[in-house]
Amino acid sequence: MGLTYQSTQNNAMTDLYRIEREEGQHVIALAGNPNTGKSTVFNALTGLHQHTGNWPGKTVVNARGEFTQDGKENILVDLPGTYSLFASSLEEEVARDFICFGNADAVIVVTDATCLERNLNLAFQVMELTDKMVLCINLIDEARKKKIQIDAEGIEKELGVPVVLCAARSGIGIDKLKETAVKVAAGEIIPVPKHVKYEEAVEEVIDRLLPSMKEGESTVPKRWLALRLLDGDDKLLSAMSSHMGGLLPEDISYTDMGEGLSDKRVLRDQISETIYGRIEEIKEKYIREEGQMNERDKKIDNIITSRRFGIPIMLLTLAVVFWITITGANIPSSLLADFLFAIEDRLTALFQYFHAPVWLHGVLILGLYRTLAWVVSVMLPPMAIFFPLFTLLEDLGFLPRVAFNMDHLFKKACAHGKQCLTMIMGFGCNAAGIISCRIIESPRERMIAILTNNFVPCNGRFPTLIAISSVFLISFGGNRLGILPALAVTAMIVIGIGVTLLVSFLLSKTVLKGIPSTFTLELPPYRVPKIGRVLYTSMIDRSVFVLKRAVTVAAPAGALIWVLANIHIGNASILGHMVDFFDPFGRLIGLDGYILMAFILGLPANEIVLPILLMAYMATGSMAEYDSLESLRTILVNHNWTYLTALNTMLFSLLHWPCATTLLTIKKETGSVKWTVVSALLPTAIAILVCLITTGLYRIAGMLF
Repeated sequence: MGLTYQSTQNNAMTDLYRIEREEGQHVIALAGNPNTGKSTVFNALTGLHQHTGNWPGKTVVNARGEFTQDGKENILVDLPGTYSLFASSLEEEVARDFICFGNADAVIVVTDATCLERNLNLAFQVMELTDKMVLCINLIDEARKKKIQIDAEGIEKELGVPVVLCAARSGIGIDKLKETAVKVAAGEIIPVPKHVKYEEAVEEVIDRLLPSMKEGESTVPKRWLALRLLDGDDKLLSAMSSHMGGLLPEDISYTDMGEGLSDKRVLRDQISETIYGRIEEIKEKYIREEGQMNERDKKIDNIITSRRFGIPIMLLTLAVVFWITITGANIPSSLLADFLFAIEDRLTALFQYFHAPVWLHGVLILGLYRTLAWVVSVMLPPMAIFFPLFTLLEDLGFLPRVAFNMDHLFKKACAHGKQCLTMIMGFGCNAAGIISCRIIESPRERMIAILTNNFVPCNGRFPTLIAISSVFLISFGGNRLGILPALAVTAMIVIGIGVTLLVSFLLSKTVLKGIPSTFTLELPPYRVPKIGRVLYTSMIDRSVFVLKRAVTVAAPAGALIWVLANIHIGNASILGHMVDFFDPFGRLIGLDGYILMAFILGLPANEIVLPILLMAYMATGSMAEYDSLESLRTILVNHNWTYLTALNTMLFSLLHWPCATTLLTIKKETGSVKWTVVSALLPTAIAILVCLITTGLYRIAGMLF
């Protein structure tokens, strides 16, 4: 049987990946390896005319944008970053299938000028799928700094496709890239790709397979299909068969493909060797480098990624980031609180002027607005410092090296190496960390990453950790420089990472048994960060997004809490009855009923745990204010807080159940109520166990000493 349009079911796939367009619009796909600056190219081409979603039926993010060229609007589709079109991850599947079955008029392949030879493999693969390709050699400014010279015209003649040199961060070459891509899409430039010629035995089998594939309306080149029959693994062929209705012609078997070609692994290696041999030829002819800058990067990496220094440097860097955050956030947080609570006084006067009911003033001002003011004043200053510093480390190329250092620890825990990347995302927001688990191909390992992401503190828990550590280590210890609190928060992160590794190991040996997968982590070159991009990414994409989410959840919760604190049953409020109910168990684990009640009512957003706690302690029936660390310390000490209470509150905050937003995200990502419940109960059980252990040790030490 042959491959025809009907038998391959291309209608279904075309519908799945078809991009709606207006008449005269061109659809252009953007492909490339991770860390090539592909997202920067996308942003430079589209500006603010972009939006994101998910591919139909997929959990892979779909980024689309528009750009104008010669007065006409064009659509740009950002494909998932991928090293190859032939592996089995969901991202690579989406990239491959869109190029195969989508309605793209051209494909831009973005490569990194500082390591072009590593990126050209994907370019050769795309050239076998479509003639309408443009090669974008990005980061040309970084290449020049490293004394790397690239002959773009020579590479263009060698490949047979247009080549454009770019530095997307600086806007260099972007106009030419737009013009070239649109001309290729419109047919004004007709590329003639020079495909790789393989060994004679391989070419003979390809020639033998081609006649068995009947001509039809399929957009997939027959030569590419023949190569996939030869070198594709079973998983790839199964995936393509499900999309295309059966790839392998019935009259072809691997036993009659010729001597030495029946072993698909050997054949795949031969094809890869031929491609990389071709890439090496291009490098020798058209790329010149002095190598001094590359040697410098290697020397730096020998220290930062070494087993002896890598982890200590990572911890020291985190401690410095937290020290800057803690010491730098105090003054702006105080000023912001003064401003917002001054507005509260004006609003109160306004309610009194209109003779508004007391309960309405309580719900809207003492409950809703005061919660809103608290969350903004406590969260925004630390985020405005922490996120830019975190983004700065990301732009420098430091965070991928942190992931590299953590990779061998996750392998020892029988978890996927990419879990360290999802863990790092969790520092900003655990919900974002859960979504980032999509990059893990194995469902088993993805589930382990989802269940353990909560053990690293998100931005909502940092205010509690920072405030408590500051009160008990600055006010009590006399250390006004904020070094001890920074070390304490860093220690919490180390504990969180340790618990993540331990729980991942236990899950992989019990309910989620399996062998850890391997993956390739490419270390990007060190780059000078763009301050404008850092500020935009950290303040707009991260800080404002997280703050908006917190405010949306916390403000209504504040109104509800005011109601609970002001409705009395007998001699106590509903809030008071809740405290009495939780107090025995709270004291058993080194806390109290107020603290447990605050964590439970703080389920909508971790940011409001501390305000709820102070409101209950002061018995004001409204969200409490505090104007200094000394006043906060006085409130806590008057309610019998000790170093044990502070330690266990920080540990419980670190390890307890995820917030409501994260739980909803887990339900959406797993599609399972069971695993969502497990993701809430597992960390809670661990938090209780850890607090029981610390309380037991503290009491034993008290009896002995």
